[in-house]
Amino acid sequence: MGTSLHPLVDNGLKKGDANKSGGKLYCHCASNKVEVTLTGDVAHNHACGCSKCWKPSGALFSVVGVIPVDQLHVTANGNKLHIIDKSAAIQRNACKECGVHLFGRIVTEHPFKGLDFVHVELSDSEGWQEPQFAAFVSSIIEQGFEPEGIDAVRKRFKEVGLETYDVLSPPLMDLIATFTGKKNGKLPSKL
Repeated sequence: MGTSLHPLVDNGLKKGDANKSGGKLYCHCASNKVEVTLTGDVAHNHACGCSKCWKPSGALFSVVGVIPVDQLHVTANGNKLHIIDKSAAIQRNACKECGVHLFGRIVTEHPFKGLDFVHVELSDSEGWQEPQFAAFVSSIIEQGFEPEGIDAVRKRFKEVGLETYDVLSPPLMDLIATFTGKKNGKLPSKL
């Protein structure tokens, strides 16, 4: 397949370091880069085909993981950040100059509130959790990808060891369902 899924996926997955203790993310500006410091590793890192996530040039998918809000700190040039869409559930904070999304924060009631979404490829350090699965795969069709090619995309992900979903992974979907069940009073709140 001649199309790039994502640079962190295209040539096979590189296993992360189970002891990764964090690092810094940087925007793509030549100078005065926005710097975000993460004080832990990400979880649920995955390839995402949705139309909202930031993708590197030429890639069909983003790679995005989550980290607790208290483990993310803007440490330089935060004045260059702006929120892409203030009405979206995930408030994607991007550099005004280069357009790179540094983090996404949920500020409304949501199953993932308290987690920030980040792209570890923006780091100058290695060892971050490798992608665990591919989500919203069919969403690339909505963005203009030819439907006839989607089976090849799923096959390529499977070749590198990633399960493909047209939603999130089963454990994340279970978290969403649990949140909703508690909110609707169908489940006890102390599960």
